[in-house]
Amino acid sequence: MRPGGQGRERNAAGSGPRDAAGGSGRAPESLTRVDFSSSVLPTDSVGLAVILSEDGEKDAPPAGQPAGRPAYHSFYVYCKGPCQTVQPGKLRVRCSTCRQATLTLAQGPSCWDDVLIPNRMSGECQSPCCPGTTAEFFFKCGAHPTSDEETSVALNLITANSRGITCITCMDVRSPVLVFQCTHRHVICLDCFYLYCVTRLNDRQFVPDPQLGYSLPCVAGCPDSLVKELHHFRILGEEQYDRYQQYGAEECVLRMGGVLCPRPGCGAGLLPEPHQRKVTCEGGDGLGCGLVFCRDCKEEYHESECIPLASGAATQAYRVDEKAAEQARWEASSKETIKNTTKPCPRCHVPVEKNGGCMHMKCPQPQCQLEWCWNCGCEWNRACMGAHWFDV
Repeated sequence: MRPGGQGRERNAAGSGPRDAAGGSGRAPESLTRVDFSSSVLPTDSVGLAVILSEDGEKDAPPAGQPAGRPAYHSFYVYCKGPCQTVQPGKLRVRCSTCRQATLTLAQGPSCWDDVLIPNRMSGECQSPCCPGTTAEFFFKCGAHPTSDEETSVALNLITANSRGITCITCMDVRSPVLVFQCTHRHVICLDCFYLYCVTRLNDRQFVPDPQLGYSLPCVAGCPDSLVKELHHFRILGEEQYDRYQQYGAEECVLRMGGVLCPRPGCGAGLLPEPHQRKVTCEGGDGLGCGLVFCRDCKEEYHESECIPLASGAATQAYRVDEKAAEQARWEASSKETIKNTTKPCPRCHVPVEKNGGCMHMKCPQPQCQLEWCWNCGCEWNRACMGAHWFDV
């Protein structure tokens, strides 16, 4: 359209625009070309230039990405703001010295360790008079606009099911999924992970770890597979998560040699002297209920010997089918299905090989040198960096 709307008017029926000179206008050959240059990194940069704009608006779709193609998210976070749930996340980086988002990295991150371990990645800050050379990564919720101060906790075990792995429990292919940190990297969908957490919580079978806290291992019982980032259990919801925290605190008291008040509705944690049978529930500021009970049998205190209690029924184990466990392996599937190690450059179509590293590619042809996204096949941009800078 010409400035001011001249040269085009609506027809009498109001069904659409037509030429002022008469007759229906010819459909344009292409959509209006939108300039995304402010969000695309310069193709002649040395290393990975990361100069971000404010986060007050949502990211635009990657230039060149098909309109109907859904966004691919490698990163998920727990949004503690308006969402209060698991959401796709946006990865951001800033200079650790001036804390401004103006940094040129020597190379992009290729794994979670590059992002989560402090002072691991280096570069050069572009802010005037700033000598900073260390990168600081952080995450934001991708479901709504955020301010500079709003950050979210990265859930590094949750990712998009880009490999089509079946859930170890229900055997459905769903996305996103949680990938345990066991040797086989077993996959479980978020609905089944929720049921797994609730079942274990009801049976009080979470594992108290001195370093990690109150956690759970892989659903298949794999060794050395405890969930390290406890915010993953936020998937339980507010009410169940409060119960999880309560049980974790109670477990801490018990491991310190303490006892819990047996009166219903109290449950206060007490730390009596060792070998002291008579325990009085009296917390500070009148928090205790005043119950005097026997430390051994948890009944009202008595001088005589305790009456043995009948042993309760054993809790049921969370069983996993062996065949399902074999199919729900993240690494095994990657070896079988990810065979495409070369893709053509989107501009000059020269084959480019990817062997590890991040999704940020650079065409090796001297005449081209296009910087593009391995996942989207479009020019490298801010949206690709935030959603899937590297593949988990």
